[in-house]
Amino acid sequence: MSTTNTATQLAAEGDSPTSKADQLAAFLRDEAADGEIYFKAKFIADDVGLSPKEIGALVVQLQDSMQDVEIEKWSYTGATTWRVAPN
Repeated sequence: MSTTNTATQLAAEGDSPTSKADQLAAFLRDEAADGEIYFKAKFIADDVGLSPKEIGALVVQLQDSMQDVEIEKWSYTGATTWRVAPN
């Protein structure tokens, strides 16, 4: 299998970093639509379809790029708890 085919296949499956970020952003917007939420990556991983490690990395990126919701690191007890609230 060539590199081009692999890249095309991954893009078709939605594995690009942009689509993962978009997927998580849409989930967070939807969940926070009715008010603030608190979450740990390990508890939403199955709902989002990403690993907790991927979610942790993406949430840090989304903190600065999402204008319609506020994302902040809330606490750490066994894993980071994030707070998401609509702006």
